Amino acid sequence: MVSETRKVGAKVKEIPLAEVKDDLSRYLREAAKGEIVITRHGKPAGVLIGFKSEADWFDYRLENDPRFLDRVARARDSLRAGSRTEGRARRASRSPCASSLTPTSSPQH
Repeated sequence: MVSETRKVGAKVKEIPLAEVKDDLSRYLREAAKGEIVITRHGKPAGVLIGFKSEADWFDYRLENDPRFLDRVARARDSLRAGSRTEGRARRASRSPCASSLTPTSSPQH
């Protein structure tokens, strides 16, 4: 018995564990199109996630790797901290007044 539930605007299939065990390869193909919630005794017990390509598998691994997520968070924090202190200098160097103060060519006599 397959049922459909709503998950943030997308339909997610719910399939009993007994059915998944009987035809796993079929459900893996279906999972490549969208997550499948596996139920045990009518209650969610797990999620089957399929991948259309190796690139999707690689993306999934990155998106769920705590080391990668930590590096991204540190990089964002670093950029935010740098933009606070360096932002004024960058804005000043782009302003028309600042550019008129910097020599663009040397006068020839």
